[in-house]
Amino acid sequence: MVIAIDGPGGVGKSTVSHRVAEALGVPHFDTGSTYRVAGLAALESGADLDDPDAVLDAIDSARVDIEDGAVTFDGEDVTETIRTTEIAGAASTVATHPDVRERIVAWQRSWVDEHGGNAVVEGRDIGTVVFPDAPLKIYLTARPEVRAARRSGDREAAGKSTAEIAGELAARDHTDSTRKASPLRPADDAVIIDTSALSIDAVVQQILDLAHGLS
Repeated sequence: MVIAIDGPGGVGKSTVSHRVAEALGVPHFDTGSTYRVAGLAALESGADLDDPDAVLDAIDSARVDIEDGAVTFDGEDVTETIRTTEIAGAASTVATHPDVRERIVAWQRSWVDEHGGNAVVEGRDIGTVVFPDAPLKIYLTARPEVRAARRSGDREAAGKSTAEIAGELAARDHTDSTRKASPLRPADDAVIIDTSALSIDAVVQQILDLAHGLS
């Protein structure tokens, strides 16, 4: 069974997804890593980020492995490298190209198939595009100020004020929700959970209760 967990940045998506997967004994797949490593591949190859064909060539030439949260690129561990602001920006740009998204979505589906078809998959279009038939779809949200405060401790946010972080999150939200290819939005049958005033434990338990209700 695939559990799709979507939502914007700063809602607790990664922590919640990892905890849910751990509790259920299934793999956890952060699909954001696929776009980040695609951005890294494009930058490393010198590709024009606005040229989808060049980005696809860079992706196809790279050797990438994602396992247990660790990401290797051409044999090098880039788990932390892809969390930089530069790579995040590159990922956002390459993710706007429909052809690139199509290639990466196929990769994401293959990853889950290779792991037995059972996983907690987090992202921004999992329930709407990648696994639209997932039996459980969750969309996490939170108030802007809460999201910014949570993100303040991330590596990408080092040295930035909460206001700056909030502005960056709002800009990313706008880009993701208005792009033509796979815009960020809840699936029609997603369970929407506002995490603003909830603990991680409470959110995880809600999802586990829903998952157990399907079995």
